[in-house]
Amino acid sequence: MALDPQLQTVLDDLAATSTPAANTLTVAENRAAGLAFASFAGDVVPVREVRDMTFRNGDHDVPVRIYTSETVPTGSPAPVTVFFHGGGWVFGDLDSQDHYARVVATRSKTIVVSVDYRLAPEHRYPAAVDDAYAALRWVEQNAGTFGADPKRIALFGESAGGNLAAVAVQEAKRRGGPVVTYQALAYPATDRFDDSPSMYEYAAGPLLTRPWLEWFWGAYLNTPDEGADPRVSPLRAEDLTGLPPAFLVTAELDLLRDQGIRYADALRGAGVPVTHRAVEGVPHAFLSFTRDVQISRDVLNEIGDAIGAAFA
Repeated sequence: MALDPQLQTVLDDLAATSTPAANTLTVAENRAAGLAFASFAGDVVPVREVRDMTFRNGDHDVPVRIYTSETVPTGSPAPVTVFFHGGGWVFGDLDSQDHYARVVATRSKTIVVSVDYRLAPEHRYPAAVDDAYAALRWVEQNAGTFGADPKRIALFGESAGGNLAAVAVQEAKRRGGPVVTYQALAYPATDRFDDSPSMYEYAAGPLLTRPWLEWFWGAYLNTPDEGADPRVSPLRAEDLTGLPPAFLVTAELDLLRDQGIRYADALRGAGVPVTHRAVEGVPHAFLSFTRDVQISRDVLNEIGDAIGAAFA
């Protein structure tokens, strides 16, 4: 299928600025480019309260940003969504995907906790995984301090954040908690060694290319063989039974598409209820373009609605 016309316009505008291939840029240059993507989010969605906090994980602090929307009823603890941003484990922060948190908080009627996990290559695997699971535990233990219910937790992640959300859900099962009610995964990386057709069909993009993906993996992992670890490749976990229901988004024109589909199928095969939202005519990271692209706005709203419905 052809690229969505609104997305085509956005990508044409991006291509009009002649820049070297992303996989040839430095870490700092990629981070600057990633932060610039925030301009495509559009107007800021207002919420009742935004609080910046940190929690201690071992020898370092992990920043979090807590969003409480006007749609969250007052007077009783609200469900909570823990959000992990994308950016290939290398870039992204609490600001770069602020709009994801605001939209999901508003649509889901949950308090959203956005996690600023450690980034590679300064902090390679398993730093991001450790911070993601620590954030889940911190939310369970401290939910009452910001009006949330520790027994009603969802996880939401986009791209690399989708990988971390899937891994954190599995880690919670392996470690006996916290209990996660729901997981929403947007075009997650699920298998480092994926060799399915979409990896070749969309190796040149649009947007995410195979060389750029390899650049991210090279920055994130210490050694190639770490890719076989289920905490890197959640699709490679031996047992997916008992995981919470999932809303999984795949993008048609994304080299990660087939591994996302395979993860949805594997979850279903393990008895996990899955809603698979296969979005046509869009590339990887299409949710970044909510300012100009209707399908991006619609699907981000659907994610928020699905999380809200899980707690209805």
